[in-house]
This record gives sequence, structure tokens and C-alpha cells, in this order.
Amino acid sequence: MKRIALLGLMTLALSGCGLHPLYAGGSSSPVVQALTQVEIAPIPGKSGFLMTNALRDRLPRRSDQPAVYRLEIKLDDSIQGLGVRRDDTITRERRTLRARYQLVDLSDGEVVLDATSGSDAGIDVVNSEYATIAAENSALERLSEIVADQIVTRIAIYARRTAQK
Repeated sequence: MKRIALLGLMTLALSGCGLHPLYAGGSSSPVVQALTQVEIAPIPGKSGFLMTNALRDRLPRRSDQPAVYRLEIKLDDSIQGLGVRRDDTITRERRTLRARYQLVDLSDGEVVLDATSGSDAGIDVVNSEYATIAAENSALERLSEIVADQIVTRIAIYARRTAQK
């Protein structure tokens, strides 16, 4: 009898933990509806091109609805040498991609979300310059996808919070 009572109490405690699915309701959920209404402002440079494509892959867009929000992003892409041999040649690099982004409400120009995201990746520097450049480019592509995931998740959390008000 005590076990059944304990199990019942645990079930009640678990249901009150406050965790809710972010995309509950599928394509008609407030989160998905808000994500379909985000337009991406142009981002300059190669990293901007990659970030724009990664965001377009993650943000559903409906051409029949006007944009409600504009996503403005400033990227900081850097490569730093880490491992150095005795002859001053670099053996390891770290590529870092940071994004400062703002979600702007187009109706009044108010910034409703202002945040940063970022990630970094290690790169081995080898004797072949071509291989090193290819590794740096691959790292930038992966970093763009990681940071785009972080940005979309943050926008989705914002949309969920505003839908609950």
C-alpha cells in the first residue's frame, strides 16, 4: 500500500515539474507560427552566406504571410593559432564563430530579443596548405550550423514565452 501511495506521489510530482514540449501542437503551434514570420536581414561575408543558408534551412517560411520579425545578425569569425613548434610553425588552430543577434518587431521597430551565441572548433594544421584550408572551411560550415541551431532555439523559447502571456 505504501508503494502505491509513493508511486502516486511521484507521478504527481513529475507532472508538476514544469517541462513542456517546445513545439507542442505541431505546425499550428504558436512557436512554429512565430518562426514562419521571421525574415533574415542580409549578413555580409562568407560566414554570413553560410549562416543565412543555415538559418533558412531551420526557419520555416510561408510566402503567404508577411514577416512580423526581422533577425539581424553580426558575426565575428576568427582563427587563432594554438600549437606552435620550435620553428614557430603552427600545428593546431581554433576557429571561433560568435553571433550577436537581435529579433526586431517590424510593427514598431522594438528589439524583442537581444542575445549572443557561439561555438568553436579545433583544426589540425598539416603540411598540405590545401588540406588546411579545406579543414578551416569545413569547420566554418559546421560552426554556422551549430550557431544557427542555437539562434533558432532561442527564438523558439522567446515565442513560447510570449505565447503563454
